[in-house]
Amino acid sequence: MRIARDGTWFYEGTPIGRPGLVRLFSSILKREGDKYFLVTPVEKVGITVEDAPFVAIDFDVSGDGEGQQLAFQTNVDEHVVASSDHPIRVERDARTQEPSPYVLIRSDLWALIDRKSFYRLVDLGDTHKDWFGLWSGGRFFQIIPAEELAGL
Repeated sequence: MRIARDGTWFYEGTPIGRPGLVRLFSSILKREGDKYFLVTPVEKVGITVEDAPFVAIDFDVSGDGEGQQLAFQTNVDEHVVASSDHPIRVERDARTQEPSPYVLIRSDLWALIDRKSFYRLVDLGDTHKDWFGLWSGGRFFQIIPAEELAGL
């Protein structure tokens, strides 16, 4: 089995077209180090994950400033509010500097935040202690140094 970067689950090269089946598999997904497994009481099967096992496909925002709450929804219908328990992180490609934003869903399982949502998040961004980033759940999540943002 394989999970593509866009969140599509594949079995023997064929996309799994039943959302309920994907949600079921996602509920037994575990990560150990850099490896992913589907774990049941009787078996443990390795699975290839191209980037992150989930994709954050949308979010709702409530409040503003330090009181802002960002509630994410994933492609497998899990919901989390970005906070200390569910942090947002942004990695940048070493060659292109393109950002890849993520939010922690559960137990070291991250969701790649899709492009449209990331653009919406950037519109909500703020500068705090020389960083451009986002407030949610009483915490500030750094996206890019403010001095680099000025050059964009």
